[in-house]
Amino acid sequence: MVPDNEGGGLMRTDLLTDAIDGLDEALAAVGGFDDALVGGLLRPQPGQAGGLVALADAVAGTPLASRVAEAAEKAAAGAAGEDHFVALAAARTALLGSVHDALASRIEKVVDRPRAEESVGAPVSTEERAVNLHAAARSWLCDLARAGWQGIDHELVAGAAPVVSAMLLDPALRRLATLLDGFAAELAASCPGATLERIPVRRWADLWSRALLLTMPGAAGIPATAEATGRLLPLGVDVQEHATAVQAQVHGVFEPADGGTPRLVRASVSAPKPDTVVGAGLWQLLRPHMSLLTAVSEGCAVELDAMTLTAEGDLIWDDSRARTGEPAEVFTTARVALPTASAFPTTPLDRHPARIAVPVLLEGYAVEKSDDGTVALLVAGQRLAVDTDRVPAAGPLTPEAVASSGACIGLLRWDAGEFLLQPLAVERTVRKKSVVVHAGAWAGGTTDKAGVRAEKAATDAVKVLRERAGKLLRK
Repeated sequence: MVPDNEGGGLMRTDLLTDAIDGLDEALAAVGGFDDALVGGLLRPQPGQAGGLVALADAVAGTPLASRVAEAAEKAAAGAAGEDHFVALAAARTALLGSVHDALASRIEKVVDRPRAEESVGAPVSTEERAVNLHAAARSWLCDLARAGWQGIDHELVAGAAPVVSAMLLDPALRRLATLLDGFAAELAASCPGATLERIPVRRWADLWSRALLLTMPGAAGIPATAEATGRLLPLGVDVQEHATAVQAQVHGVFEPADGGTPRLVRASVSAPKPDTVVGAGLWQLLRPHMSLLTAVSEGCAVELDAMTLTAEGDLIWDDSRARTGEPAEVFTTARVALPTASAFPTTPLDRHPARIAVPVLLEGYAVEKSDDGTVALLVAGQRLAVDTDRVPAAGPLTPEAVASSGACIGLLRWDAGEFLLQPLAVERTVRKKSVVVHAGAWAGGTTDKAGVRAEKAATDAVKVLRERAGKLLRK
């Protein structure tokens, strides 16, 4: 993904700004339905009915057409039942899936990599279980749709609590339980809805429709897996932080031991956290998974032995099946292994524009830095915005480092109507020497002064919390 005069294939940056047929129309139909959920569908107004009709019209030529048309009519009249809400959620998900596919197809043309092959296997069907819990969750979600985001209150939101508590006892239901629990927590923090100045319309509609579809038979089946034996070459790490949890997601190239096609994979490790542990202190919580974090921070490959790999390219990390291998510099991996690596396909329910995160290498670009601190890369005459908000504070990579770089490994994403680059690592010249700075440099420990200070502060915070917890337990 570099200009021809730098020794690589031509990056078709013009394709990143060219319009995609039907994209705006699909998003407008989704947006109209999302707006209808704001006021609720118990007594919908004419404007809400228009959004419902537009959603039905958008899927008129699909197998969903008749069911969604009926559902839109019933919802516009305030008489929608559970089946109707499920149909509307399915239509919304299908439209966003089509947007995902259109964007993914465009990216394939931009990076000119092998197309995604078939998955490692079909999802494993399981006997439907806990039908009553699925029905209870579905009932609560339908009540939310009738009330709308402006109509939520603590009593309504609290209806999820007994369902979540019962689901958490069954490992097979924890995926849905976790989603419902997080969704309900967000809603509870925003009650009462009538006083909200700003509503996360798209996000809550995403959570609502996904949760509703996961209550349907077979939707949350066990994902297909295979065993992966070979070499993992890390490209970079994406740190995802929440007030009570943190996850480090490593993107890399997996080279099978049998000489098969290299594949783009992800390896994620996560841990609960107190909200006082931030920045470089996050790595302390994740370091039980040292084989992965050491490889990322020290620039080494990881040898895998029968590691579980899902049909979407996610490694289910198990330190007992991994050992640190030979040195593997990330930019060498990006230049040599990345161009021939193919991606895994995305399962239907996960097809959403927010899921797009494609590893790319850029070189030979110019940097444009605005007065407000925003950074963009000028590649082959085209502007590609850098999403500096996604640069984690848990490492030495900064917007300033990106602005002074000559090469960058990042994730190509799509947000708010445009393609963006999330930097994972950059190559820059310092005192006439080439220096690599990457987001995961402090993952396995660091001697960097800033990193040492941040880790010490986090250690002190964790020590205080443990002492307080011990006192509470003794009492």
